[in-house]
Amino acid sequence: MASEDVKRSESAAVTTIVNLAEEAREGVKAPGYAVLSICKSLFAGGVAGGVSRTAVAPLERMKILLQVQNPHNIKYSGTVQGLKYIWRTEGLRGLFKGNGTNCARIVPNSAVKFFSYEQASKGILYLYRQQPGNENAQLTPVLRLGAGATAGIIAMSATYPMDMVRGRLTVQTANSPYQYRGIAHALSTVLREEGPRALYRGWLPSVIGVVPYVGLNFAVYESLKDWLVKDNPFGLVENNELTIITRLSCGAIAGTVGQTIAYPLDVIRRRMQMVGWKDASSVVTGEGRSKGSLEYNGMIDAFRKTVRHEGFGALYKGLVPNSVKVVPSIAIAFVTYEMVKDVLGVEFKISD
Repeated sequence: MASEDVKRSESAAVTTIVNLAEEAREGVKAPGYAVLSICKSLFAGGVAGGVSRTAVAPLERMKILLQVQNPHNIKYSGTVQGLKYIWRTEGLRGLFKGNGTNCARIVPNSAVKFFSYEQASKGILYLYRQQPGNENAQLTPVLRLGAGATAGIIAMSATYPMDMVRGRLTVQTANSPYQYRGIAHALSTVLREEGPRALYRGWLPSVIGVVPYVGLNFAVYESLKDWLVKDNPFGLVENNELTIITRLSCGAIAGTVGQTIAYPLDVIRRRMQMVGWKDASSVVTGEGRSKGSLEYNGMIDAFRKTVRHEGFGALYKGLVPNSVKVVPSIAIAFVTYEMVKDVLGVEFKISD
């Protein structure tokens, strides 16, 4: 009897150990797996940013030129006229001027932004579930807004110097008195002539603007997807999944809402980035009697002078090309990100 009891105990112990081992293997990922998953997420975000921005590069350049041009010496009177003028004076390369710098900035920016959003979503949801009665809570639009805003601030701050020199490279033309030869040359020139603080000119309006812009992008996109999947009001769900066209539409709506609310802050940021550029393009400084760009002492001063000299509408200069650009850009970024993660086999999605 004792011998049988021992055998039973040994058998039970072995079974328990096997079960625990299987649970551990299923529930606990090795450190290498976690690192690989992070790298895949960063790579997917980078690809999404590079593809989406290159697709709309001419409109991005047109938007910046309209934002910063001297109001007394108008060269670009609208989107179509401006694009035709660039094509005539600078050719195809002119339409994509600054895109290399933009991609060098947006690839790490997009990678950090998408990854930060995923991590912020997890952290915010975890803290929210610690409150009594919220143990089984899911992400709400407000929580997504907070996670998106956090991600936007982190990504924007990490890559802001690249955005600053990208703005200047985009604005300079073939007739500019001094030419930046590339990203590294622009960074070193600004550091040498204007100091390290110059690389963060316009950072404050960028931080304020990125909260509604990125926050609303993620919140609107994810909330729209959740609503469509759960309620299926238009019969767009197939096998509990949305089609690519539907996801593109969700991204387009998200981009439109976010950029319209945050756009004035983007105009002020661009103008502040041009301050202190002594050899700026005539687009910024003007020519002849109108030569001389405005100086700004800060964000409030930039808002006040822009409205006083050019009217309230100046805060929305370049909105048309930006709207045409942002809608497909945000849509392409979201869908590309999710598709790349599907290809790479990453388990966690931004909608999880």
